[in-house]
Amino acid sequence: MFKSTITYAAETGYLKTKTVTKLNSTEMDFWRRSARFSREDKIRSNVIKQKMNVTRSLLEDIKTQTTEMVWTCSENGRGKITKKVMKWSPPGRRKRGRPKLTWAEETGGLMGEKGLIEEDRKDRDRWKKKIR
Repeated sequence: MFKSTITYAAETGYLKTKTVTKLNSTEMDFWRRSARFSREDKIRSNVIKQKMNVTRSLLEDIKTQTTEMVWTCSENGRGKITKKVMKWSPPGRRKRGRPKLTWAEETGGLMGEKGLIEEDRKDRDRWKKKIR
């Protein structure tokens, strides 16, 4: 329940560094409370994660969901409006306070992190293996 509530629609938006920090601290607070430790115990995060058998962080799951969404939009949107929307970029400068990177630029960076290239979009099995 915790994971589904926190990650609801997170793959559709841009994750700012402040948001990432809050996500990491919220996740660690959850694991610390689940392990029945307080912050006063001064036990390191990796020790608590090891005790609770945590293999993937919340942020990694969000990144995986984002790359899956990119594949879905690109494959299902052949010539359709979804593909046009994904490729479209608004003209002019972005307003003050807006992120410097767009969602498409951020997801392109995620694809590079996972070692994905454009040709991988055509093979669903290869795409799944690389993002997991």
